[in-house]
Amino acid sequence: MADSMHAIQIDQYGGPEVLQLRRLPRPEPAEGEVVVKVAAAGVGPWDAWIRAGKSVLPQPLPLTPGSDIAGVVVQAGAGVHAFRPGDAVFGVTNRRFTDGYAEYARAQLDMIAAKPDGVSFQEAASMPVIAVTAWQMLHDFAAVRAGQRVLVLGGAGNVGSHAVRLASLAGAHVAATASAAQAGFVAALGAGEIIDRGMSGLESRHGSFDVIVDTVGGKPLEHAYPLVRKGGVVVSAVEKPDAARLAAQDVRSDFLLVAVRTGILEKLAALMVQGHLRPHLGDILPLREARLAHEMLEGLEHKPGKILLIP
Repeated sequence: MADSMHAIQIDQYGGPEVLQLRRLPRPEPAEGEVVVKVAAAGVGPWDAWIRAGKSVLPQPLPLTPGSDIAGVVVQAGAGVHAFRPGDAVFGVTNRRFTDGYAEYARAQLDMIAAKPDGVSFQEAASMPVIAVTAWQMLHDFAAVRAGQRVLVLGGAGNVGSHAVRLASLAGAHVAATASAAQAGFVAALGAGEIIDRGMSGLESRHGSFDVIVDTVGGKPLEHAYPLVRKGGVVVSAVEKPDAARLAAQDVRSDFLLVAVRTGILEKLAALMVQGHLRPHLGDILPLREARLAHEMLEGLEHKPGKILLIP
């Protein structure tokens, strides 16, 4: 069965139990695509949203979840000149964020980049969506500058930890919310100030931050609104901030829907090679245990860091 592969597929939306390991035909690349032999696939909350039928994008069934991948190109479609079979790459499969939980995956040329030397496939697969999300919140939306004060809500999380690091690399003074147990990890990333996740007793800091980066949502985000200065920025990767309330403070705000692009991946790759940006890996599971990975997303105890599947 040389033309088939193992992949995870769902026929209906639902909980982790709808994930099925199946044999499917190996994909063929369309124009502007490559087929990648997947060495590692990342698992993220957006995969669970798609599985549960909560994606903001149309997701026809049946489908294979998964977007973050790293592996080796085995076939290039028409019009592809940047990569050849044998090239190691990392990035995202497509704009629907699907088809990654598989032994082979099609990937759009403008959503992948060369895997950086000295970075493992697992480390590379952990980065695309979460690191690009942090980059776009800070640079594309907030236009963070050296000397600004940045507050990251959820500084120990997958997106939040990269936001702390990238803001610090940009020369900002970084504060981040974290638990006492997480404080050392977040401080090592570049946070000069740790704020308890309960967000209590912060009246003295009202109006003291130029940028608030939210990776948590809910009450912590609401408690953070008074902390941003007039003319500042609030950007969330979780929910749409209260634009009316923030507009009254002359604060620009929005929910960021990530757009993974080759150029940003290349910038992140350079930072990894230079040792400035470090992947944080969590549980690494075989592809057949995709259900377990999704149970971890939904609260089953697991290691901190990015969950990965290995075909």
